[in-house]
Amino acid sequence: MTGSQSASALRARWISSFAASDRTLPKMLTRQAERFGDKPLVGAGDAVWSYAETRDAAARFAGTLREAGIKPGDRVAVICSNRIEFLEVVLGCGWLGAVAVPINVASRGPQLQHILSNCGARLLVMEAAFGENLAMLDPASLSVEMIWLIGEPGDVRLGRVTASAMPRGAGPIAAAAVNPGDLGLILYTSGTTGPSKGVCCPQAQYFWWAVNTSALLQLQDGDVLCTSLPLFHTNALNTFYQALLTGNTVHYEKRFSASGFFPSLIRTRATVTYLLGAMVPILLSRPVSPEETAHRVRISLAPGVPAQFNQPFTERTRIRMIDGWGSTETNFVLGATIEHQQPGTMGPVFEGFDSRVMDDQGGNTPDGTAGELVVRADEPLAFAHEYFHAPEKTAEAWRDGWFHTGDRVIRQPDGYYRFVDRLKDAIRRRGENISSFEVEQVMLSHPAVANAAAFPVRSPLAEDEVMTAIVLHPGKDVAPAELIAFCEPRLPYFAVPRYLEFMTELPMTESGKVQKFKLRDRGITDKTWDRGSGGQRPRS
Repeated sequence: MTGSQSASALRARWISSFAASDRTLPKMLTRQAERFGDKPLVGAGDAVWSYAETRDAAARFAGTLREAGIKPGDRVAVICSNRIEFLEVVLGCGWLGAVAVPINVASRGPQLQHILSNCGARLLVMEAAFGENLAMLDPASLSVEMIWLIGEPGDVRLGRVTASAMPRGAGPIAAAAVNPGDLGLILYTSGTTGPSKGVCCPQAQYFWWAVNTSALLQLQDGDVLCTSLPLFHTNALNTFYQALLTGNTVHYEKRFSASGFFPSLIRTRATVTYLLGAMVPILLSRPVSPEETAHRVRISLAPGVPAQFNQPFTERTRIRMIDGWGSTETNFVLGATIEHQQPGTMGPVFEGFDSRVMDDQGGNTPDGTAGELVVRADEPLAFAHEYFHAPEKTAEAWRDGWFHTGDRVIRQPDGYYRFVDRLKDAIRRRGENISSFEVEQVMLSHPAVANAAAFPVRSPLAEDEVMTAIVLHPGKDVAPAELIAFCEPRLPYFAVPRYLEFMTELPMTESGKVQKFKLRDRGITDKTWDRGSGGQRPRS
């Protein structure tokens, strides 16, 4: 049986395990608790909950919410690190039919004001450690009536609302009669290109996330999943649903730590883990250690890992990586099983989905030509369908039955897709379109460079000039002119950056994405190195 056939068979098996009407959190929790009982489902920190304990915790917290006056459809915001209480809140909301709104723990100021105002949360559940995030908010324009604190107490206030400890003692309640299409979660985008948008995720979307990701990873009975990615994003939330669907166990680490990554895999006896692109070069930059091969992990979901790091990481750690493409609004749409990976590509369109590469006029581009990736699902509830209280943004993204991703990609003749750039990150110089991604990949291949972000700055002659922000590895040094010389034989003349600036760190989201809009807004500074306006001549 080939990898793709195996994934297809697994997908069919898991789809058939829940009738269409049962693809909701309460019914999935109830069914799996009856089936697996005392088997561990989820661990975070020192806490480990069985399937039955997880169901009961959801039912009790739903009772707590109801006693506090929270009703089905009400929004409950949560600002919390990877703790078991985070899941208690999210699952309790799902059990009641309320809508959980996980918020990035780094959000504060205008971004947090926008999110809380947009979602209209009546209740905010948070760790006291993040209380200072509320300091710059204007409570007059918010709907928050209650703040409950998780864990340690603290003096947290929002206008006239004073935080209190999260109530305990309520009894469990019966699950609400929620439907697969009912709103289950609002997840806010990372805000890499502007204000965060609230993605309205139906109850069934995470069933489909679990089905497709579990099939691509070819999860087996007895697998142990381990992730250090933050629960307030799709990737880590999806990991919980993978475990729930397949009858396995998931462990959450508090945060990613290069020194603690492999010890956590050993401690949890993980067989599957989860990485993002920036994490792999960080791990490879550390001294070789016996811990890197003392684990049981056979595979990692690792979207966005630069191709040049794939083989060195696998040879060094024995962990094979799967790339792919998905988004909060959609699902795991592009991907190939481990036997069919092509490093540097995101894979072909996965079963149950359809995709096109579209030009500026709405037509299909030929293979080998860049255009916007647009996608749709055979199952409507596999995707979100709107941004919360943002009709213009919704109409812009969902058009004619297709979701417009904002990603520029190339479809190869073999059906595999290659990422080119975000449309809003595209650079146009001297009549040529430049992929910031490709500029960054060249920069990252230099041994002194730890991270890089290429972005446009306005040219006095119209169009753009290419600027790149660089973070060096500790103890490494390189002159700007040396970096340019490194780029020149590896990039088209028009893509070689004019401007370089060395930074101690890049502005990042909590999920590891560079906030390029901040770099564009910052632009050229007195620390920016300019190689001059001429650049190289076109090569004959």
